[in-house]
Amino acid sequence: MDIKYIKKRILIILLIMVPGNFALMAQKAEWNVNFFSFFDNIEFARSAYKIPQTLAGVAVSPELALAFDSVSRIHVGTSVMREFGSRRFIDRYSPLAYYTYDRMPVKFVMGAFPRNLCLDKYPRLFFQDSISYYRPNVNGMFAEFRRQKYYVNIWLDWTGRQSPTVHEAFFIGISGRYDFGIFNIRHYSYYYHFASKMNPAVDEALHDNALYLSMAGVDLSGKYFRGKLEANAGWLGGLERARADNTGWIVKNGFFSDIKVEYWHLGFYNTLYTGTKLMQFYRSHGNDLYWGDPEYRAGTADRADFYINFLRDRKIDIELTYSLHFLEGRIYNEQMLKVKINLGGRFVKAS
Repeated sequence: MDIKYIKKRILIILLIMVPGNFALMAQKAEWNVNFFSFFDNIEFARSAYKIPQTLAGVAVSPELALAFDSVSRIHVGTSVMREFGSRRFIDRYSPLAYYTYDRMPVKFVMGAFPRNLCLDKYPRLFFQDSISYYRPNVNGMFAEFRRQKYYVNIWLDWTGRQSPTVHEAFFIGISGRYDFGIFNIRHYSYYYHFASKMNPAVDEALHDNALYLSMAGVDLSGKYFRGKLEANAGWLGGLERARADNTGWIVKNGFFSDIKVEYWHLGFYNTLYTGTKLMQFYRSHGNDLYWGDPEYRAGTADRADFYINFLRDRKIDIELTYSLHFLEGRIYNEQMLKVKINLGGRFVKAS
C-alpha cells in the first residue's frame, strides 16, 4: 500500500477527530471583547526629565475561550491598536494565547495574556501609564496564592527575544498584600534583566535593574467612610548596574506615599516620591531599560490626580483625569480621558 496514501488518510482522520474531541472536552465556549480608547495630553514643556506629547488611540482585543471545566480555560485572540492621526489601518498588534487555572486559593496564567490580569496594582514607579497603551500583554506566567486577608504572587514577563535588532530582556517580579482590620502591608518588586543584542557591532553592557517598594497603610473604605479612603507610606529601594562597564551596584533609596479619596463619581489620588534619582542609565537606553515614569528621575516628584468617573460598572468605565505634577520647582499638567468597555458571553454549549 502506498505510504503517502496512508499518511493522507491518517491526517484526514486526525483533522476530523480533533475538533470533535475538543467539543466533547469543553463544557462551553466563551467570547470576550475588550475595547480601550485613550487620550493622554502630557504638558511638560521645558522639563529635563519628561517630554511633552499627546498619546491617543484605540485598541480592540477579541478573545475566544474554551472552558474544560469550571476552573481551566484556554484563550486565543489578539489585541490590535490604532493611534489617532495614523495613516496605517493597524499600528500595533499583539497575539493572545494563554491558559488560566482559577480555583481558590490558586490562580495560574501562562502564555501571552493581558497585562491587567496581574500587574494593574503596581505603582507608576514601576510601570508608567503608556505601558498599558503600547505593551498591553505579558509574555510569560503569573502564579498567585490568595485568601480573604492576603495574597502573594510571582510573575515572569519575557519582553525581548535576542536577535540582531532586539535586546534579550525579561522581568521577574513578586508582589503581595496582607490585611489586618483597617490596616495593611503590601510589597511590590521586580528584577529586570536587559542584555545585549545578538552579535552587536559595538559591545553593549548587560544591565541588571532591581526595584522594590514595601508599604504600610490604612484603608477606611466602606467602614468609617462611605466612599473610598486609603493612605499608604513606605520605602523604595533598588540596585542597578552595567556589568561590562564595571559600575558596581548603584543603590537607590527613597520615601514613597500615596492617598486616595473617592466619593460618588469624584476622586483624588496623590503620590509623592522623594529620594535618590532613579533610572541611572536613562540617557543611553531610555524606555527600553526603564518602564517606570521618567519624572522619578528628578529625585523628588509629587503628582495629584483629580478625576471624574462618568460611568463605572462591570462592563463600562469612563474616566476623565486632570493631573498636576510638581517637580524641578515647576508645576506641569496632564489631561487624560479613558474609555474601557468589556463585553463577553457564551455562545456554544458542547454536548
